[in-house]
Amino acid sequence: MAEALIIDACRTPRGIGKPGKGALAHLHPQHLASTVLGALVERNGFDTADVDDVIWGTSSQVCEQSGDLGRMAALDAGYDVTASGATLDRFCGSGITSMNFGAHAVMAGMEDLVVTGGTEMMSLPKKGLLPMGAGNAHLQELHPQSHQGVCADAIATQEGISREALDALAAQSQARADVAITEGRFDRALVPVLNRDGTVALDREEFPRPGTTVESLAQLNPSFLAIADYRHTEDSPSFRELINQKYPDLDIQHVHHAGNSSGVVDGAAALLVASEDYAKAHGLNARARVVATANMGDDPTLMLNAPVPAARKVLARAGMTLDDIDLFEVNEAFAVVSEKFQRDLDLDRDKVNVNGGAMALGHPIGATGAILIGTVLDELERRDEQVGLITMCAGGGMAPAIIIERV
Repeated sequence: MAEALIIDACRTPRGIGKPGKGALAHLHPQHLASTVLGALVERNGFDTADVDDVIWGTSSQVCEQSGDLGRMAALDAGYDVTASGATLDRFCGSGITSMNFGAHAVMAGMEDLVVTGGTEMMSLPKKGLLPMGAGNAHLQELHPQSHQGVCADAIATQEGISREALDALAAQSQARADVAITEGRFDRALVPVLNRDGTVALDREEFPRPGTTVESLAQLNPSFLAIADYRHTEDSPSFRELINQKYPDLDIQHVHHAGNSSGVVDGAAALLVASEDYAKAHGLNARARVVATANMGDDPTLMLNAPVPAARKVLARAGMTLDDIDLFEVNEAFAVVSEKFQRDLDLDRDKVNVNGGAMALGHPIGATGAILIGTVLDELERRDEQVGLITMCAGGGMAPAIIIERV
């Protein structure tokens, strides 16, 4: 099987994802994506006519994010018209999945140069507050699916994980992100976003709250108490009742809030993937190779528990053990996801999310997976270590995973 080599990774800063408030909210998502697509060309000098495909992740494919964002952004970035594009949706896992699909094409020998990544502008108008599968009574009977925040609270309740433990993890995420930003650990990947007139829209992370403490987090009210009892129609079950249909004895305690949940942000990220033959022929220096990828499904009612089995599956595919991994990234969609991941796998916490995560930096849904792959790659190089494992929970009870190794 051919090698899939990672040539480069870049991303935008993350802007606050609220209409009229975030520094990126006035921009078109195609412009945000074309920023990182253009940066890959500027940084690596490849001919865009050689790009076999642009595989892009975007979860909310509505409004300006509809209409195959990957292809439109490539055109907006000035790519040759022969560079085709596709856009996919695996909810939060879209960014990792775009990378995995691109790697599969190269490893199969079907493509030689692929750009992968994703965009999410969470400042765009939202869909209604609906459970997944809403309107499909048969599906909801088979697999009742709730709101992700209520699921996070349900898992914490089921696992006996306290709010204090979750707040401690959130404070640590902020502290680690502050160190990473101060020391310039993200600088290699970071691409400033310019307005069309050339002025700077955003050149730094906008979301972090350095100085956050466990004590300050303790003052925040739970975010999902009211949402748990919301009904999208008068006769539909509430989000709480959907979970209790499958777990009738679970008395959900509400422990997640704005400080220990992922931040709502806008952002984009891109990765350049090449075959070994193409890289050698065109003078591209590989930074890493894809060792293995995996996808995993788990209980859709609790939704967020698939990262642990996904990590085990991708390790088995690679013929590796946890001891072979130098750095782990598991997306901090909610504190309980990372906390459970570290507890269940009995990980050294100094190897997990070492530069903070989405609780501090934000989670631009379709882009986050691509961001995390680039973050691990940069940090492996900074530490002169070799192997990283990246995974994240996704809607529907799924998790993609990938292991990369420096070359």
